[in-house]
Amino acid sequence: MFRPMLRAQIVVDLVVAGVLGVLVAVTSTRGIDGPLAYLTVLGMTVALALRRLSPGLALTVAWVTAVFQMVTGQDPDGADAFIAAIVYTTSAYGSRRVRLAGLVSAIGGAVTAAVYVGAKDYAQRLTIDTATTPARESMQVTIAYFVVILALLLLPWLAGVVVRTRRAARMSREALLLAERDAARADRAVAVEQERVRIARDMHDIVAHSLAVVIAQADGARYALKADPAVADQALSTISGTARRALGDVRELLGALRHEQGTAPTPDVDDIERLVTEMRAVGLDVRVERNGDSTTLPTTTQLAVYRIVQESLTNAYKHGEHGTPVHATLTYRPDTVEIDVVNRRADHGHAGPGTGHGLVGMRERATMSGGSMTAGPRGDDFAVAVRMPAHPASGQMPRGLVTTRQPTDHTTDQEHTGR
Repeated sequence: MFRPMLRAQIVVDLVVAGVLGVLVAVTSTRGIDGPLAYLTVLGMTVALALRRLSPGLALTVAWVTAVFQMVTGQDPDGADAFIAAIVYTTSAYGSRRVRLAGLVSAIGGAVTAAVYVGAKDYAQRLTIDTATTPARESMQVTIAYFVVILALLLLPWLAGVVVRTRRAARMSREALLLAERDAARADRAVAVEQERVRIARDMHDIVAHSLAVVIAQADGARYALKADPAVADQALSTISGTARRALGDVRELLGALRHEQGTAPTPDVDDIERLVTEMRAVGLDVRVERNGDSTTLPTTTQLAVYRIVQESLTNAYKHGEHGTPVHATLTYRPDTVEIDVVNRRADHGHAGPGTGHGLVGMRERATMSGGSMTAGPRGDDFAVAVRMPAHPASGQMPRGLVTTRQPTDHTTDQEHTGR
C-alpha cells in the first residue's frame, strides 16, 4: 500500500500539504460560516499529503471527502484543486490498478462534479427569472463545468503517464548500459582467458619438447662421455642447438606479449624435417610420409601443423615403446590438412606421469582452425588424427569445446601419462 520513500520526501509532502490546507482554510470566506467545510479541507489536505506515499489510499480519501462534500451540500472550494495533484500521482507512481482507477476518477469525477453543480444551479434558477428555460441554462453550465473539470483532472493524469513512461525509458537505458558493460566485461574476460590458454599452449609446446630432447641427449652424453667422447660431443651440440632454438621461441613469445616484433621466425612445415632429425638423434625412429603441396598453406596453419607434429612425436618418445617406429603421415589437400601420427604403446605401464596439457593443446589448435582431433588407443598402438581446414576461417576458439579436465584413473595408461 505504501511506496518506499525517503524520510525527507515524506516531510516535504506533509509540510506542503499542511501549508496549502491552511491557506485554503484561511482564504475561504465560506469556511467561517460553514464548519463542515473545515472537514472537507482537512480530508483533501490528508489526501494531498498521501499522494506520493500511497496514491491509491490518497485517491480513496479524496473520493470519500468529495462525497461528504456533496452530501452536506457544500459548494466547491480551493481544496478541490488538490484532486488534480492526486490524480497525477496515481498515473505517475501508482500500480496498474491504481493508474486505471485514476483515469476512471478523472472522467467520473468530472461527470459527477458537473452534474452536482448543474443540479444546484438548476434549483437556484427555478426561483428566478431566466432568459430561456432553467433546464437549458443549467445544461449549459453543466457542460461548461464538465469540460473545465475534465481538463483539470485528465491533463494531470496524462502528464503522470508521460513522466512514468520517461522514467521507465530511462531505467531501460540504464539497464541496457549495465548489460552492455557486463557483456564487455565478459568479452574481456574471455579474451584474457583465451590469451592465457594460448600462452600456456605455446609454452608447453616449446618447453616440453625442448626439455625432452635436452634430457635425452644429456643422459646419453653422460653414459657416452667415457666410452665414446665423440658421441658425447655430438650430444652436447644437440643440447646447445635445441636450447638456443627454445630460447629463441620463448623470446618470440615474450615479444608478442609485449606487443613487439618477435626475434625468431615462426616454425612452419619446412621445419618438420629438422624436428624429425632431432627426434631421431634422441633414439626415436620416425618415419614421415608427405602427400600434397604445403607451400600454399597460410602461416597459422603451418604453425599448427608443426606444433601438433612436435607434440605428437614428443609424446611418442616419452610414453611410447622405445625401439619401435613412429609413423607420421602429412596429407596436404587444397581445402584440408590431415595429420596422422601412430606409435606403439608402452606395455610396462610405468611411463612418467604427465599433465594432460599435450592433448589439450593439440585439440585447441585443431579447434581454433575449425577442425577436429581424435587421440587414443588403436589396438596396440596410440594414434593421433587431426583434420583441419587448409585456410582457417577464424582464429578464436569457441567456448565450451575444449575441456581442461585432468584424466581420471579409469583412462588408459597412454592417456594418463601426459598425452
